[in-house]
Parts: sequence; C-alpha cells; structure tokens
Amino acid sequence: MVETEHELRAPVSEEEWLALHAIRRRVLFENRGKFETYIENHPDDFKHGHHPLILLHRGVVIGVVRVEVSGTVAWLRRVAIRDDVQRLGHGRALLQLAEAFSKAHGCTEVVSNAAVEALGFYESCGYVRDASTVSPVNSVRVCKWLH
Repeated sequence: MVETEHELRAPVSEEEWLALHAIRRRVLFENRGKFETYIENHPDDFKHGHHPLILLHRGVVIGVVRVEVSGTVAWLRRVAIRDDVQRLGHGRALLQLAEAFSKAHGCTEVVSNAAVEALGFYESCGYVRDASTVSPVNSVRVCKWLH
C-alpha cells in the first residue's frame, strides 16, 4: 500500500528484517528501559493472520507495525517509528496505511494497546479509549471503527 512518499509492506529481504528488529528493539524496549532480551523471529510474527510490516519513507525503513487480523478486528502491535524521525508525521502515515491494510483484509475495527505516553497521538488520529477491558501495565486500549 502506498500513500504519497510512504509505503507499508512486508519485509522482503534480510536487510529489511534486520531494520524491523532494530527499530522494535530500540524504540519499544531500550528506550522504555526494558533491557530483557528482545526476541527476533518471535513466533507471533509468523502466526496465521499476523502481518509484520515495515513503513518506508522514500525507500528507507523508518517504522514498523504488526497487524493481527482476527475476523473483522485488526490488532496493531509493535507500533514504532525510528526515534530520529519521530514527530514528523510518519506515525500518522503508518496508522493510516495500517488502517487501509486492515480494511483491505475485511476488518471493520482496529484495536491497539497504546503506550500511555502515546495516548494523545492515537486520540488525535481518531482512536477512542476502550474502558471496557483491562489493559496491560502502562498502556490503554484504544479502538477505531473503519468506514
């Protein structure tokens, strides 16, 4: 899926897989003080309906997301933008493309456990808090209906 200068797609080379893992490790683990071992090639990336995707900007990998399709609901997991290019609109592009990907796979709703510090960003992109369920520590479940 392509939108302007952004492209969201599955990694196709070893170099792209390495970039995916480097972004996840840095942004989602190290930057949050989680220094436990990051597991590359985690089984969740290869389950049926799970789609690890990379966001490219002008051909360079700058972001990642795993879209997990289950019926009409898509879960966005491991959402991250490389820290040196955050706050430049790439996260918004990532969400828009992930939503289009989800819709193309028959989903009508997108859900994520947003990090507390990212909650304002998700809300500015049209997501609403889902208080009907307990979220993991330091996160808030958010959802968005796709039209």
